[in-house]
Amino acid sequence: MIDLHNHTPLCNHAIGTPEEFIQKAIQKGIKIYGFADHAPMEFDYEYRMSFEDMSKYENEIKKLKEKYKDKIEILLGYEVDFTPFVDKRVLQREVDYLIGSVHFLDNWGFDNPEFIKEWERRDVDDVYKEYFNKIEEMANSRLFNIVGHIDLVKVFGHTPTKNIKDLAKNAIKAIKKANMVVEINTSGLRKPVKETYPSNELLEMILNEDIDITLSSDAHAPEQVGYKLKETIEKLKKLGVNEAVYFKNKEKFKIKL
Repeated sequence: MIDLHNHTPLCNHAIGTPEEFIQKAIQKGIKIYGFADHAPMEFDYEYRMSFEDMSKYENEIKKLKEKYKDKIEILLGYEVDFTPFVDKRVLQREVDYLIGSVHFLDNWGFDNPEFIKEWERRDVDDVYKEYFNKIEEMANSRLFNIVGHIDLVKVFGHTPTKNIKDLAKNAIKAIKKANMVVEINTSGLRKPVKETYPSNELLEMILNEDIDITLSSDAHAPEQVGYKLKETIEKLKKLGVNEAVYFKNKEKFKIKL
C-alpha cells in the first residue's frame, strides 16, 4: 500500500507524533508512506507550520526515514495552498514532492467548519465553478506534482445543480496537460460528504484521460493512517487500475497495487 498525504502536529490541527504515524503505517502494511504537512504562508497562520518550523519538520522526517529504512519507505513533501501567498521559500525546498491544494476561495476557507455559515450566503453552482477554475489555474501554474483532494469543495455535502463533469472538465484537462498526478484521498469518507475525493464521476473522467493516480488517507491522527485504503485499492482494481505513483526528489515512480 501507498499513503502519500499525511500531517504532523506542526500544522496545529493534527495530533500524535510523526513516529506514531509511522508505527501505525508499518502495522497496517503500508510500504511507502509520505508526510506532506501544511506548508507555511503569510496567511491563515493558525492552521500550518511557521517558516521557522520547516527545517525542524524536514529533519525529523529524515531521521525517521533512516531509523525505519528497513521496514518502510518514508517520503517528504508539503501540502501547499494555491493562493496568492504561495511562497518561493516553500517551492524551493529539496523535498520528494509538493501537493497543490485549494482550501480558499479568496479569503474564505470553504472547508473549515468555522466558516460553514458562509455557504448559506453563496450560490453552490457559483462556488463549484470558482473552485474548479482555481484547480485549473493551479494545474496551469506547473508548481506542483500532485493534486490534493480534487473535489474538496463537496466536503459538507453541498451539491451543484449543474453536471459535475461539465464543471470539472477544464480542470481535469489542465491536470492532464501539466502531467500532474491525482490522489485518491480517503479522508472524505470521514467527512460529512462520506465519499472519497474524487467522486466516482470525476474518477471516471480522470481514468479516461489516463492521468496517473496515487493514494492517501490525509491522516491528522495516527488512527487515521491508511484509512479505508485497502477497500479503495480493491475498488480501483475493479476499475482496471493496477498501479499507483509516488515521487522521490520530484521524479515519478510506479508501483503495482
